[in-house]
Amino acid sequence: MSELDLTNPALGAFAKQCGPSATLVNGRQRIETRVTRFKPFWSPLIAGTIALSIAMGFSVALADQPAPDRDTADTVIVDQPTEQVIQGALTFLISKQSANGSWSSNNGEFPIGITGYTMMAFLATGNQPGKGPYGKNLSRGLDFLLNCVRPDGFIGGPYESTTMYEHGISTLALAETYGQTRNETIRSKLVSAVKLIISCQNGQGGWRYRPVKSDADISVTVVQLVALRAAKNSGIDVPQTTIDKGISYIRTCHDSSGGFTYQPGDHKPGFARTSAALYSLHVCGVYNDPFIQPAADYLFRNLEKQNQQWFTYGNNYAAPAMYMIGGETWKSWYGKVRDILLKKVTKEAGTAFWYPIDGTGNTVYATAIHTTILAMPYHYLPLYQR
Repeated sequence: MSELDLTNPALGAFAKQCGPSATLVNGRQRIETRVTRFKPFWSPLIAGTIALSIAMGFSVALADQPAPDRDTADTVIVDQPTEQVIQGALTFLISKQSANGSWSSNNGEFPIGITGYTMMAFLATGNQPGKGPYGKNLSRGLDFLLNCVRPDGFIGGPYESTTMYEHGISTLALAETYGQTRNETIRSKLVSAVKLIISCQNGQGGWRYRPVKSDADISVTVVQLVALRAAKNSGIDVPQTTIDKGISYIRTCHDSSGGFTYQPGDHKPGFARTSAALYSLHVCGVYNDPFIQPAADYLFRNLEKQNQQWFTYGNNYAAPAMYMIGGETWKSWYGKVRDILLKKVTKEAGTAFWYPIDGTGNTVYATAIHTTILAMPYHYLPLYQR
């Protein structure tokens, strides 16, 4: 089984594609209008913890466990060579924006998902709609996504091939944008998108490609969970039971190797699947879990396999997961990934971009995700805060 189910044509194809005043921070120019800092969503939201018994034979406390004591001061910075690459990548992404405000694959496919990923790159580098060097471009991307929210809440617009995977990514982008702007126009569409996700959760606690209750897999489930937590963090009502059920499903995909599998019991753990699972557990406040450290160890063992399948997709989750662990773990991971990305980047006519490192996807998708990863030490995204 692939990281994404390639038996679904749309998802399989997407997976393969898949001036304000300023100050200097970390060697880069940043707008003074900074991200509103939210209370991290792993702070206790409910009294006590919720315990669920799962099929593996023991009980675990789920969402919002007390976070372990960590030094939250981040010693990782964006150095000048990395900063130059980030700025070149943003220039490249601007050059690829369509007239309707979207970003898409090289042949115009998957505009919903790739617009969501690209918006995250601009948000991660300090831009907001209408603010920052690329605020106008971000506004156009935002308008595109808002116009694609259907009456039932599904973010699909006229694109019949859009899946729940792309819906989750774009819901995440809307949630992060709303969290920073408090724009009521975003809120109403975001609420609709969140309700759609909640309504499609199946009895196991997971999600699949279509906006209906059916079977589930770890890749689609993780992106829905992350979107829900980002929305909850921004003030949107999300039932805790929905998140807890999603966590329970993720845990059933654990493998004895320390990794996570695509679906429960398939015994085929992978780098990307494990990255996604580890990040979703952290995002949902699950820290004191016996699966956390083995998963992190699994990722370190597999990071430097240069032909690692789903390198970009996997590191989209692995980087923030390691950031939330913090300390030397994050410092080591960021250094390794940064070195790989700076080695693989293509610089051309004042731009910087990546061809897919693992041979899958396209340049816009890869550049958006790699830019977001490199920009994480800027600490702009509420989702990427401890």
